[in-house]
Amino acid sequence: MSQSVQAAASAAHAPSYYAASGLPQPERAPLRGSVEADVVVIGAGYTGLSSALHLAEAGFKVVVLEAAKVGWGASGRNGGQLVHSYSRDMDVIEARYGSTTAQALGSMAFEGAKIIRERIEKYQIDCHFKPGGMFAAITAKQVKQLERHKQLWERYGHQQLSLLDATESEVAIGTGRYRATLLDHSAGHMHPLRLAQGEAAAFESLGGVVHEGSPVLRIERGDPAVVHTAQGQVKARFVIVACNAYIGGLEPQLASRSMPCGTQVIATEPLGDRFPEILPTDYCVEDSNFLLDYFRLSGDRRLLYGGGVIYGARDPQHVESIIRPKLLKTFPQLKDVRIDYGWTGNFLLTLSRLPEVGRLSSNIYYSQGCSGHGVTFTHLIGRVLSEVIQGQANRFDAFANLPHYPFPGGRWFRVPLTALGAWYYDLRDKLQI
Repeated sequence: MSQSVQAAASAAHAPSYYAASGLPQPERAPLRGSVEADVVVIGAGYTGLSSALHLAEAGFKVVVLEAAKVGWGASGRNGGQLVHSYSRDMDVIEARYGSTTAQALGSMAFEGAKIIRERIEKYQIDCHFKPGGMFAAITAKQVKQLERHKQLWERYGHQQLSLLDATESEVAIGTGRYRATLLDHSAGHMHPLRLAQGEAAAFESLGGVVHEGSPVLRIERGDPAVVHTAQGQVKARFVIVACNAYIGGLEPQLASRSMPCGTQVIATEPLGDRFPEILPTDYCVEDSNFLLDYFRLSGDRRLLYGGGVIYGARDPQHVESIIRPKLLKTFPQLKDVRIDYGWTGNFLLTLSRLPEVGRLSSNIYYSQGCSGHGVTFTHLIGRVLSEVIQGQANRFDAFANLPHYPFPGGRWFRVPLTALGAWYYDLRDKLQI
């Protein structure tokens, strides 16, 4: 068992605001003995839970195996923002892969957020959902980028966008830092761990089973496939590998094409009525830098502020020392605010910055590498994976046909080479070029 899987199997949730304010959870026993299912899903993050819930709704017998706890990884630690499309937007997809591929992926680019809203409403998930999200421009160049962004998404049928000038942006956010913002009325934000926990409960209400504390040791190919843990096994017609940044050594070919990266978030003390100018609209915000900052208010009016990337998924010892200076650039009036929580988590980066979706064999499917756009994409791909298992492969193939590239230099050089590229783009942001 790899070190990352061992850590997951023995760890509680990260010491985050989300873990401290999650939904009450039942005891979910580790897998023991041999069981049979139509589908076994490896990983109880958004990808796994979305897939499992769609399949359970279609009548499949599904077992989910989770190394730690539901939502333990990025699904329970992220910024909680619903952001459409992919980490590489439709113009890049058009240029690289042609109009046919772009049209296929573009037709799904705004579906993930709709699925999340549907799940929240259908299963009455109490995850503090609030509508509205903003992209913020710091430089004149970024203002032009927002204008092109609006035009691009409107060309793909997304019309719920408004461009705000500096004055309007300051009123909406409570800072004079931004020259313009693009408001997406169909975006939004929520408590990400509560969403995952609510989806697990919805899955279980339909007869689905989640085994926590059950890291997978190996997948035995065949029909049926057999997925082995330390204390049991699941025989299933289909397998979905949904581990993302925490796959460890389970499938080396998947690990070689991706790189775990760490990002950091802090949560302030509740602001109460002391700073009414901060996010009075209750929208979430992300800026337009390459290494972007993102922030929003929680349900109890804490400011949640995240940003920065640690390549290679090294946990920083002092999250607050990394993020507080970023927060104060945006909201200098919070110089004396107390930070109650600070945590880090891993997301999975691919070389193309597009997700990797495919088959390991005729009945073993995978999805990984959302590259920072995981909240909405994972919910979309869960539906798409359920479709291919039901014999509808068109939408799955649109993603599976994208090329999957290994990182140059292998495991030893992918971190420094990627970090060097990030340093270059971060310098461009700082120099406003």
